[in-house]
Amino acid sequence: MSTTLLDWYDRHAREMPWRVGPADRAAGVQPDPYRVWLSEVMLQQTTVAAVRDYFMRFTTRWPTVQALAAAPDDQVMGEWAGLGYYARARNLLKCARVVAEDHNGQFPDTYDALLQLPGIGPYTAAAISAIAFDRPETVLDGNVERVMARLYDIHDPLPGSKPVLKEKAATLTPNLRPGDYAQAVMDLGATICTPKSPACGICPLRDPCQARIAGTQSELPKKTPKKPKPTRFGHIYIAQRMDGALLLERRPDKGLLGGMLGWPGSDWSETPAEAPPFQADWRTLPRQVRHTFTHFHLVLKIWTAELPTNTIPDGLTLLTKHEFKPSDLPTVMRKAHDLWRGQ
Repeated sequence: MSTTLLDWYDRHAREMPWRVGPADRAAGVQPDPYRVWLSEVMLQQTTVAAVRDYFMRFTTRWPTVQALAAAPDDQVMGEWAGLGYYARARNLLKCARVVAEDHNGQFPDTYDALLQLPGIGPYTAAAISAIAFDRPETVLDGNVERVMARLYDIHDPLPGSKPVLKEKAATLTPNLRPGDYAQAVMDLGATICTPKSPACGICPLRDPCQARIAGTQSELPKKTPKKPKPTRFGHIYIAQRMDGALLLERRPDKGLLGGMLGWPGSDWSETPAEAPPFQADWRTLPRQVRHTFTHFHLVLKIWTAELPTNTIPDGLTLLTKHEFKPSDLPTVMRKAHDLWRGQ
């Protein structure tokens, strides 16, 4: 089955800016571990389409891990804005700096060594070691889980079935071309063995697929039902000075939106208390910010006021109208900005 899938990949591999295609790989072109690592971090919790432009901007601005390691935090966080899951961006910088300083700018080439780097977990370590260094590691993302569940007609629901799915995937991981194979399985899941209406008629693994034989492919993989997301509430405060300068805060490094610029505000809870950054005639906007994070929905009430001249509350930052860029804000804060501007 691995040989069959590699033959299919040689003809149908997706073109991606971070990928060395099978023809180039066969000709001796080696993947850049920096680009493999960067793409894998960016692709967590999002899609290829969403990542392409970010990846191109990052690699144009910081073409090597040393260049990224030397970049100011604000610039990197600003470029990341909109991708979400901002802990990834903080770990991205930490990892780049460890590689630059402790590994002479060279990524370790083994699974165990990669696991020691900041922000690299089992999946990412396996993906980098396989794709960048052609080591026979088993890569298990959502696409691979779906392919394995159908190929072996496994009905135990995720996430509990992950160990069994990984065991099945491991039995198919070849010693020859494991990097191409890892990408082939992911491509198969992304383009043919899709979540809905899999294209079994043109699948290279249609004959041995046990779910297709049983007619259960559209039911798999099964998943344990998720608990409903709770809703939290909060207050944010947008203050502008007569000359257009705006008052912002740098959020703590740990926690949601860590290290990002945003509007001062309250905690996010079921019953948040108002927390204006200074005394003023605050007024509320008629519309509220609504945003969804991984584990909860958020509703923010927007308050606005004029910022007096020479007033900068402790712990906050004043940006002139020329320094302030809405694109540097995380998505939830940018939504508040857009509602305020459109009031």
